[in-house]
Amino acid sequence: MSQPYAVITSDAHAGASIQAYREYLDEKHKTLFDEWRGTYKNPQKKHIGSKKHKNWDDAERLGDMDAEGVAGEIIFPNTVPPFFKSSVLICGNPRPEDYALWLQGIRAHNRWLVDFCADHPERRAGIGLIYLNDLDDAMQDIQWIADHGLRGGILLPHVPDDCTHIQPLYAPEYERLWAMIQDLDLVVNQHGGTGSPDYGTWPISLPIRLIETAFYSTRSYAHLLLSGVFHRFPKLRYILTEAGCNWVPERLEMLDMFWSRIGSGAVGEFEFVREAMPPEPPSFYAKRNCWYGASSASPPELAGRHEIGIERICWGTDYPHYEGTYPNTRLAMRHCFHDKPEEEVRAILGGNAAELYGFDLEKLAPIVEQIGPRPEEIAAPLSEDEFPEKTHTNAFRR
Repeated sequence: MSQPYAVITSDAHAGASIQAYREYLDEKHKTLFDEWRGTYKNPQKKHIGSKKHKNWDDAERLGDMDAEGVAGEIIFPNTVPPFFKSSVLICGNPRPEDYALWLQGIRAHNRWLVDFCADHPERRAGIGLIYLNDLDDAMQDIQWIADHGLRGGILLPHVPDDCTHIQPLYAPEYERLWAMIQDLDLVVNQHGGTGSPDYGTWPISLPIRLIETAFYSTRSYAHLLLSGVFHRFPKLRYILTEAGCNWVPERLEMLDMFWSRIGSGAVGEFEFVREAMPPEPPSFYAKRNCWYGASSASPPELAGRHEIGIERICWGTDYPHYEGTYPNTRLAMRHCFHDKPEEEVRAILGGNAAELYGFDLEKLAPIVEQIGPRPEEIAAPLSEDEFPEKTHTNAFRR
């Protein structure tokens, strides 16, 4: 039989239980934690509570990965750190009055994540958390993340317009931060579903947020490309995960068009500073500095893969989210990749992520040999009765 695919999901989520985070706080904050813990209630206990243990239950998590043929995972956060009101991914940036305690919360998560990844270092690459409220604190955390081997890199927050106490990502104040990340050779991650402004608490607020999520999830991509961050720091590696990738060719075409017009000095009645634009078009930097974590990818999602670059796309499961591929990951891989060349499948399913995040494929090889799907399995298209019913994932779009 042929060599199995080394599958590495570019989008997995994990976190400790609320109580388990306590031991990762210093003594002062343990006392404050005890006071806070008595006030916190899970706002979605019925919906989310039934599967929350998959975020930290080592045996169950590895069992799920093995059954689904997934050898390695890049780990984003998922649970509620100390002093937060909701999951760290969806809560947005801390307000000034919340910052001091939220900072302790994400630091507790980072410490927990180091231990979680150390249990299976060949299979896990953890992404450390930072906030941008105070750049000195952020740089201290970035150094800590590098020193403690979180090779997933950092999760860079978006900065929506209503977050006026934090500078936008295109502000020159971040130059020293970009320089540090480049010098430490850390991956810069952003994640879909984040970056939205405050929509209020009306019943319609959450549906509107959901509809506009795609825009806010990808907004920083343009900011970084147009502001010349990748020109000034050419070794930066940036990946936008769980935001798909089929939007990339059209977005880059649009950005290149505006780059050209703005570089000419004027568009209509607007006059621009020519030097505001980097010397090369945005597509140049995208092809050199950017990757895309295509979570739960369907065939339509990968239609433009050659224009984007096969080597720039990393497939993901979004485990353990309901909208992810679990427990139908093998079926999802077959649906998406059955008609694609083996070398493309091998790159997108794991090779690109291995290179970007520093996985040792030799160390993973025994696991891959035991659990990895083989090309002949993935090459079999789904029959009509194999398509899962009542699934939240987009992986089975046709």
